[in-house]
Amino acid sequence: MDETEPMLLDPRERHAEGAGLTRALGVLSLALGAGGLLAPRVLARLTGVDDSPAARTVIPAVAARELAHAAGLLAGRRPVGWTWTRVAGDALDLTLLARAWAGGCGERRRRTALTTAAVAGIAAVDLVAAVRAGRARAARRRMIDMEVAVTVNRSPAEAYRFWRDLENLPRFMSHLESVRAEDLRRSHWTARGPAGRRVEWDAEIIDDQPNRSLAWRSMPGTRVPNAGRVRFVPAPGDRGTEVRVRLRYAPPAGALGRAVAKLFGEEPEQQVRDDLRRFKQVVETGEVVRSEGSPDGTSVRQQVMQRPAQPVPTGRR
Repeated sequence: MDETEPMLLDPRERHAEGAGLTRALGVLSLALGAGGLLAPRVLARLTGVDDSPAARTVIPAVAARELAHAAGLLAGRRPVGWTWTRVAGDALDLTLLARAWAGGCGERRRRTALTTAAVAGIAAVDLVAAVRAGRARAARRRMIDMEVAVTVNRSPAEAYRFWRDLENLPRFMSHLESVRAEDLRRSHWTARGPAGRRVEWDAEIIDDQPNRSLAWRSMPGTRVPNAGRVRFVPAPGDRGTEVRVRLRYAPPAGALGRAVAKLFGEEPEQQVRDDLRRFKQVVETGEVVRSEGSPDGTSVRQQVMQRPAQPVPTGRR
């Protein structure tokens, strides 16, 4: 397994139970489809429609539809489309059952009512699965993936040790206000978003290889699902360490939000490059080196305010 794999997975999909729910619905469709084809008379009697001539053709047709749903859901392809077709099928089934209930009587009517209640419950679950699948697809479409690197004049162990103390991150990541370690795995992050908005989330470390790499991801429910991995690779020629960072996240406003951020000088990939340059300065010198020619930040307002660095006036110490 490639060591970047845990990070590359969509964080929202990794946290959500949507995939498991979709598979469960696929198994249910398989069972219903097989039952309808192998024992249509038994199914007709259980549902209270065994006195209906139409049941002989309707039940096999519904069973074939369920088998098609099972194939699509268990294959894992286009879960959004297949879950919504299940919702449509549920609506059709409820309509047919309502007609059978209206025309039935006695014990058959009672069995039809129970079947209708069961199908209504399944329809509710199908609707939840369809909504979750739609949200997961939307998150994938707006996911931003980037990879940047910098070489630092420190050993992999030193670079790793500094980064592993997550509370050091705001020292060089300009968009972070704070990172608070809850324990060895979990932490709480606070960041400044576009237009001064504050964004907070909880994260967990999912892979920790001392002196080699560190991977993390956001916890369920965060407004900005994200994941990342940093690798510490010995640089050729004993020149220190290559620090390679890969990040993936879904901005709340999608592509439009990224375009607006870029317009104001807050392009995400450029931010990460600037952060790594600051990391290099902090880990090598202990502080971020600044001058009038290198303002703190990349926004338009900050860039306009910068002035060329001037030589120290004669006589000034």
